[in-house]
Amino acid sequence: MTGPLRPAFHEGQVLAAADLSATVEYARGRAARHARHLHEWGVVEGLGLVTEPRTDPLTGVRHVEVSVSAGIAVDGTGREVVVTEPVVLRESDFEEVNGADQPRDDPYPVFLTSADREPAQPPGPVSCSGNATKTRVEESHQILFGRLGDERLVAEQRPPAIGDPPADPPARWLILLGYVRWADGHFSGVETTARGVAVRFAGVRADTVSAASGALTLRTDLEAQEGKPALVLSGGEQPSLIFGLYQGSGAVTPLMTVAANGNLAIEGSFSGRMSAGSTLVASGTATDGMLLPLPSGITPEQVADGRVVIHVHLTPRTPPLADATLYSPVEATVDGDRRVRCRVRLYNPLVTPAKVVEQPGTVDFLAVATVAATNGGG
Repeated sequence: MTGPLRPAFHEGQVLAAADLSATVEYARGRAARHARHLHEWGVVEGLGLVTEPRTDPLTGVRHVEVSVSAGIAVDGTGREVVVTEPVVLRESDFEEVNGADQPRDDPYPVFLTSADREPAQPPGPVSCSGNATKTRVEESHQILFGRLGDERLVAEQRPPAIGDPPADPPARWLILLGYVRWADGHFSGVETTARGVAVRFAGVRADTVSAASGALTLRTDLEAQEGKPALVLSGGEQPSLIFGLYQGSGAVTPLMTVAANGNLAIEGSFSGRMSAGSTLVASGTATDGMLLPLPSGITPEQVADGRVVIHVHLTPRTPPLADATLYSPVEATVDGDRRVRCRVRLYNPLVTPAKVVEQPGTVDFLAVATVAATNGGG
């Protein structure tokens, strides 16, 4: 087996059509291998399903006209598929595929695939020999409707062998553009996801991503938008990793920052699994019958199954007392449900008749949540 053949020329060589075609095919194969193995195939730009409201002049039924916006995609063979201008989807094409089925409100898939066509007006002069052989190929596209469930075909496609060039028709690679809904003989809406299968966008395969400016930013949109999340890795004088939200100015407001020394700063509360040997604390004041709160980040399920142990310390509070009134705590406990039991007795010997009064009391509490360290320290 040989590798890719690169055309080579010399002075005085008579160039045949095969020589010139080989030059083009070498470049196409190289670009296809790059797109196929260094990138993930999918929609690159545009190609969204766009709707315009319409009304059927005969029935008065309101529906939508669906078109595919201009854009670019790369299929799984490495071939670039370019749609240079919006394409209106024809309802007759949809009915040809799905018209025999019982009408349903489920979303139907819409696919894009590559297609080769002869240009409508071939460029360049006409051969004097009268030979009608084509000298140009239009790398065009075709938009197809699928039946319900055909979106699963996208995941079943397999890329060509390592050294193969991009696939040319009749080979076909399906790129999912979205879904259309159908009602009363017309399109009624569009979707980007159905039955767990969403539109696939192009990506990149890389073990290392480097930034020439010294800062690397990841965001969820093509443009910086206020309130959208961003992850910024900075390697300046104070290296840091920042997760935050964009401001209107385009700057990122930090919500979580990891400094170069490992210090973590967060603007909100922290919750999650406690590491072995760690403790969390909650404190405050509680009255008789009150349920003690758990430390932040601890759930009742963690306590119930024994992953976390709660230790509680109660200190009875002395209530406001009149002159000569004596105070004595009777009970200051907490049960298995973390409910406080606090009773106090008050006695004023100067009151006639003298009697002991028992009433609910108040305690200061300290609740400590702990996770026992394992023998291995983990």
